[in-house]
Amino acid sequence: MDYLKRLLVGKPLKSAENDEQKLSRFAALALLSSDALSSIAYGTEQIVVVLVALSTAAIWYSLPIAAVVIVLLVSLTLSYRQIIHAYPHGGGAYVVSSENLGKNAGLISGGSLLIDYMLTVAVSVSAGAEAITSAIPALYNHQVGISVLIVVLIMMLNLRGLRESAGFLVFPVYLFIGIITILIFIGLFNILTGAVPLNATAVPGTVVPGISLALILRAFSSGSSSLTGVEAISNAVPFFKKPRAKNAAGTLAMMASILGFFFVGITFINYWYGIVPETEVTVLAQIGKAVFGSGFMYYVLQFSTALILAVAANTGFSAFPVLAYNLSKDKFMPHMYQDRGDRLGYSNGIITLAAGSIVLLFIFNGSTERLIPLYSIGVFIPFALSQTGMVIHWRRAGEKWLRKSIANIVGATISFSIILILFIFRLNDIWPFFIIMPILLYTFYKIHDHYKKVAEQLRLEEKASAHEFEGNTVLVLVGNVTRANVGALNYARSIGDYVVAMHVSLDEDVKKEKEIEAEFRENFPDVRFSVVHSSYRSIETPIIRYVDLVSKNAIKHNYTTTVLIPQFVPNHRWQNILHNQTSLRLRLRLSWRENIVVGTYSYHLKK
Repeated sequence: MDYLKRLLVGKPLKSAENDEQKLSRFAALALLSSDALSSIAYGTEQIVVVLVALSTAAIWYSLPIAAVVIVLLVSLTLSYRQIIHAYPHGGGAYVVSSENLGKNAGLISGGSLLIDYMLTVAVSVSAGAEAITSAIPALYNHQVGISVLIVVLIMMLNLRGLRESAGFLVFPVYLFIGIITILIFIGLFNILTGAVPLNATAVPGTVVPGISLALILRAFSSGSSSLTGVEAISNAVPFFKKPRAKNAAGTLAMMASILGFFFVGITFINYWYGIVPETEVTVLAQIGKAVFGSGFMYYVLQFSTALILAVAANTGFSAFPVLAYNLSKDKFMPHMYQDRGDRLGYSNGIITLAAGSIVLLFIFNGSTERLIPLYSIGVFIPFALSQTGMVIHWRRAGEKWLRKSIANIVGATISFSIILILFIFRLNDIWPFFIIMPILLYTFYKIHDHYKKVAEQLRLEEKASAHEFEGNTVLVLVGNVTRANVGALNYARSIGDYVVAMHVSLDEDVKKEKEIEAEFRENFPDVRFSVVHSSYRSIETPIIRYVDLVSKNAIKHNYTTTVLIPQFVPNHRWQNILHNQTSLRLRLRLSWRENIVVGTYSYHLKK
């Protein structure tokens, strides 16, 4: 198992090498922006699909809708840059909401993001799987299996550490950035030179019969899904090289600039070329064919799009473990999420995210369309709370707080508006969120309550009282006279004032019981041999009953009770499966008994 782990994950890194694993802006942009940038593949399409449900003439409304989305992007970018500098230890929306709006708001924000990162992975890999099955129709019925395989591969990549996962992502992310940049420049050049005349379904300002505010708001909320992933950098500030806050803020600005340019460019070209959504071909693919034709560049676009959609899940794998670490540090998640793995990453968070995403893929059958509404609500709640929290942060800071919080006020207003729109128009799609969140919050508080009670019970009083026992009763569980049992009994005599060799006898094997008893009395005349009978072929239950009786008697006489379990350890680990695990089960059950010390005597086999 160790060899397999080394092969898959790599050799362990020293704690002193942690700084060497930190990311430059170039690597961090690849690692943390894949989710946000990949949304270009479906962001514009989500707007247009809603609009064409009324009429193709309504496509021109995508332009003002895109403008509002850009306003939200700018306000979120400015706000998260402020969060990075104000809270450079990471945690993003969870930390901001907790410190400024209270613990409940922080947990809602943190819980929403935990769900959202699982959805990020599920949406990204399912979209990537759809791109693969579109190219290879024979794989269509295996979409969920392909998605699960991608999740496992990305999980293994992240378990190998930050630098390796960032290095792997450099190619797909920068290939996508390059091909989309070329696509937009060529498309705009064709428009400016008149090579492609206006082919829009309707000019701006055209009144479309049946258009309503509700439809426009639905289109806006769908298009806002392009902004998911913007917050990831603020959660992952500790991953950056020093000066961390400066590098993180710079990377966020780069990502937002690229995202804004791509979103505006794709939306405008889609409008000008008069692209109408089709069932089997994405809007981006249609734009690519219109600009590049059906040649080499078109296939590069399709390949890079499928690739970045598949690896966009990595943003979740980068941000989820840090968020889980912060929740764990505040005692709202198990402490195991604070542990670093062999490659200095938070391995438990990475594995949990992969498992949760796989469960979601099976529940929703790998359907991107069914996952996206939940995806949106999961990210806009933290957006709204973090922006509101920053307004309060600046107000507490005092001087010129209103001027500093303008971006936060705009971002909070738009984010709350999107939440309201989703609640009114997409409730049928997002209702599972309102069941999952209360369960998650309840779990957070139960975990926190447990840790609080543990601390209270373990805390020393002002003066700790020492209690001296008068002796130690040692029970040694024996089957027959073997080297393991002999060694255990010799050790028991060295630590115990009163030693008992306890043997469980099955009622149908009386002869064997007598033989074992005689052999023990011959080899250990000074050790009491006690036989416990079992009528139901159970070994564990009679032992537990006997130990309880001995323990009660020992307490009366101010004695401690130690249960020593002999076991032999095979020469090879795989050989463990050839032997029963009685000692393991006994230790587990005895650990729940008070006033009993449980020990193991291991005899190591050489062959």
